Amino acid sequence: MQHVQKYEKTYFMPPKVTYDWVKKEQIKTPPIWCSVDLRDGNQALVEPMSLEEKLEFFQMLVNIGLKEIEVGFPAASETEYQFMRALIERDMIPEDVTVQVLTQAREHIIRRTFEAVKGAPHAVIHLYNSTSVAQREQVFRKGKEEIKEIAVQGAKLLKDLAKETEGSFTFEYSPESFSGTEVEYAVEVCNAVLDVWRPDLTKPAIINIPTTVENAIPHVFACQMEYVHKHLKYRDHVVLSLHPHNDRGCAVATAELGILAGADRIEGTLFGNGERTGNVDLVTLAMNLYSHGIDPGLDFSDMRMIRENYEKFTGMHVYERQPYAGDLVFTAFSGSHQDAIAKGMVCREESKSEKWTVPYLPIDPRDVGRKYDSDVIRINSQSGKGGVNYILKQSYGINLPKAMREEVGYLIKDVSDKAHQELSPEWIYQIFEEHYISAKPVFHVIDCEFESGNGMTAHVTIHHDGSVKKITAAGNGRLDAISNAFKQYFGVAYELTFYEEHSLTKGSASKAVAYVAITYQGKLFWGTGIDSDIIKASEAALTVAVNKISGIAGKEISQDARMNEMMNYIRANYKKVSLDSLSERFFLSKPYISKYIREKSGSTFGELVRELRMDQAKAMLRESNMTVESISGSVGYQNVEHFNRLFRREFHMTPIQYRNERSRVKPK
Repeated sequence: MQHVQKYEKTYFMPPKVTYDWVKKEQIKTPPIWCSVDLRDGNQALVEPMSLEEKLEFFQMLVNIGLKEIEVGFPAASETEYQFMRALIERDMIPEDVTVQVLTQAREHIIRRTFEAVKGAPHAVIHLYNSTSVAQREQVFRKGKEEIKEIAVQGAKLLKDLAKETEGSFTFEYSPESFSGTEVEYAVEVCNAVLDVWRPDLTKPAIINIPTTVENAIPHVFACQMEYVHKHLKYRDHVVLSLHPHNDRGCAVATAELGILAGADRIEGTLFGNGERTGNVDLVTLAMNLYSHGIDPGLDFSDMRMIRENYEKFTGMHVYERQPYAGDLVFTAFSGSHQDAIAKGMVCREESKSEKWTVPYLPIDPRDVGRKYDSDVIRINSQSGKGGVNYILKQSYGINLPKAMREEVGYLIKDVSDKAHQELSPEWIYQIFEEHYISAKPVFHVIDCEFESGNGMTAHVTIHHDGSVKKITAAGNGRLDAISNAFKQYFGVAYELTFYEEHSLTKGSASKAVAYVAITYQGKLFWGTGIDSDIIKASEAALTVAVNKISGIAGKEISQDARMNEMMNYIRANYKKVSLDSLSERFFLSKPYISKYIREKSGSTFGELVRELRMDQAKAMLRESNMTVESISGSVGYQNVEHFNRLFRREFHMTPIQYRNERSRVKPK
């Protein structure tokens, strides 16, 4: 960066600076909002919107609640002219909505503009000409009086044509390139225009200040605006408007400080689209107010739909970290952040507070149509125990004991780290289930009967080493008796260290979940059981824990570890995984891997892959609006007809039938 000397500040401070705006703590009422998406946002597109796209976009802006919408530059192109005519002739402008059109201060352009707005129920005619030092000296080569006269003559023509044209009209003037104009001169030109229009209570006017190329620090702009606010003529009948651009990345700050300095109105675009670095982002600006308890008067409760439509109409992309609207703005991957959010949510539930104070979340994600279980806490290798427990609790009703959370958290993180990807709630539960619910590689319990007398006697029937065994043992209670039976049969000494239970679901058919930990040779082993009978849930949890003791598993434990690693790899790559890729990954021959998987899982490699793909397809059908064709490709089947046949063979219904059935039974 060797050429900094050729730059200098190009803005002007007011001749008299006041700082009344500094004394204001917050914006207490929202500004008048004006969307310029269909003009300024549209002209910034590589491919401007078609007529029908602009009509759809206009309707979306109306639905959001915008009452003033700049619809175009009718003299600039035939599409923009026809768009204005279509809105009028199709009677698409609601009574409480005002459309706005832009025109340069040139006679033939002004006349063409009035032809476009003829018959409008109410329209703002937005007149502008450039006033900056650079434009005066380099483009127009005119002095200050000549530039002011262009504005005055344009204002007179607006007034004359409005009398001759059918419709109701309000006038707006912008000293374009204000950011490079002497502030007192810009006010002088604006006042000369106002002297032509003479606004009053029945006919207010709009003076719009555009930061055409943003060049000042936001506090400087606030001082400029306060000067404009205090020196405009007819101030009680003038709406002071701002049109901030984002060349310095400060458009939102400029707008907020400008409002504190006296501005009444903001022109901007959804998500900040516009020429170069764009305009002020109306979504961010409005939601900033919302986060302070000020109703902005705009409805962004279905932010995802608004964003998707915006992307469809404009071809632009809303960045994943875009405030309030991006995919990841409410998402925490960091373990400490997840833990704080999870605890904040619990505290909120316990206190039943009406105020939102959850750490790391400036607003409640539900207010913009987001979900806690899929948007707030998501799991990857950076996540922690609190986040994993939050996902299991929110999605599956499993609230892990605090003593168990660290082990489960590290297990999940390890899988994510090796797979190099984020884990879905379904995947997290699958890992948890395999390690803590279904992990019974050595033995499992077939039946258990109890006799009470001096304590409790358990008659436990197990399947071990290919045969059925029956063991009898006594204990202080049912779980202790079962535990003693295991110790007796396997000849191991462990300690029953931890037990906890809670209800998994509500209602008469509710299930219980039990957590059991045993200590063997200084190491803790956990198991989880789920059943409508709490005794069976406890027995199942203990069985899993005892199965993990290396003393009873022998060599099987290393083989099972390899199988688990293979399964994790298959899950991470289920879309494209093959025996060739497995062979390359694990340095084993394809015939050996095929046989090994069949012996350990009871299924062929192909059956495992198909099951994983179908499980993912079902989740997408339940939880998304993706087409069947898109889902087919997403889970690894490029031929949708083949996918449909496999799905029907597996579940005895088509994907569409499955989606419809799930939507009917989905709880309210």
